[in-house]
Amino acid sequence: MSDRGGDDGWRWRHLLAAPHRAGFFLAMVVLGASALWWTGVQLQRNGVAPAVAMALPPSLVHGAVMSFGFFPLFFCGFLFTAGPRWLGVRGPTAARLLPALAAQAAGWLVWLAGSHVHAGLAAAGLVLAASGLLRATLLFWSLVRASREDDRVHPRLAGVALAIGCAALAALAAAVWAGALSTAHMVVVTALWGFVALVFVTVAHRMIPFFGAPTGTPLAAAGEWSLLWLLAATVLFEALAVWLQHWLAALPLWQLARAALELAAGSVLLWLAAAWVRASNLRVRLLAMLHAGLVWIALALLLQAGAALRSWYSGDAAPPLAGLHALAMGGLGSLMLAMVTRVSAAHAGRPQVADNFVWSLFWLLQAATVLRLAATLPLMPAQPLLTAAAALWAAVVLAWGVRYGSGYGRIATATRQR
Repeated sequence: MSDRGGDDGWRWRHLLAAPHRAGFFLAMVVLGASALWWTGVQLQRNGVAPAVAMALPPSLVHGAVMSFGFFPLFFCGFLFTAGPRWLGVRGPTAARLLPALAAQAAGWLVWLAGSHVHAGLAAAGLVLAASGLLRATLLFWSLVRASREDDRVHPRLAGVALAIGCAALAALAAAVWAGALSTAHMVVVTALWGFVALVFVTVAHRMIPFFGAPTGTPLAAAGEWSLLWLLAATVLFEALAVWLQHWLAALPLWQLARAALELAAGSVLLWLAAAWVRASNLRVRLLAMLHAGLVWIALALLLQAGAALRSWYSGDAAPPLAGLHALAMGGLGSLMLAMVTRVSAAHAGRPQVADNFVWSLFWLLQAATVLRLAATLPLMPAQPLLTAAAALWAAVVLAWGVRYGSGYGRIATATRQR
């Protein structure tokens, strides 16, 4: 909840009080803009809004900003707030980080606008965003190298994910500039798994209380790092599988092998989720939200496996849209809502809880995800469901963004006196 009592009003300079304020605020700007844009596209397709010319396929524009747009800004805000404490080093000020953050946010707004004007302008937006992400990545790695902490596993793995994101974003800009749109789509999916999901599972393993192998399970016997390595290997395999699918789609053995691996990983994660339900107090709403996000990731893997089996059986090489949206909207969206809410509350000196407002938004997000998955089913009215899902997603992220975004520009009196 934003502090409106005992503060001196909303000021731009307050965004520079901490890295998470600037990063989260700009992330919410990009998140809100992309949600409104995508809802507008769906309304155009329904004939409700006037048609606007497009220089790039809307699905590519949407997928890119959903993977590379707001998530990295949230990552920067978090990693440059928590990362220095993990590493035992002095972190950069928000003012030092601001050029990297501003370049990313501006680049993604140019990408959205340029998608209606010219592919070259859209690609320029990608280059600008990539420059900001690269600057932030190099700055984060400088903290990792300066650290003398014995345990730097999580920061290093997060740094690897950021590097993958930089490489993927550069590849996306090159593909868009060259007009290689099928390659651009593949790069977006690669980044969703190998960059965004890898950061999330790394941070989750470090931060979420129940995110470990339950006592008495084979994973627990294998050691405290077993689950992290299992999940990191799984999401990196999914990133690689995008390209293996392209090269090996005609080989039935590949489809079966992929399905078997995804079924195994998804089943293990669901089994762990059941164990966590027994071991954790899911009446604590933030824990329940985090748990739901991890369940969605498990379901995403099972849906990916189903798509691979369908490809093996029918030869249909259609993209696994259900699995991708279960991951992005259900899994990463739920984790984003819970983690950002928690960090925002903690650094504002407020109780780290999900109140009725956030809890309601969480359930609306679950409904939006279900609608989006339903749109992928045969015989379902896809376009109306897509429109409803997009509108509901926009309502959730805009309401959430206005509430917390308004707080990042305020410094409460109580906070200043601490």
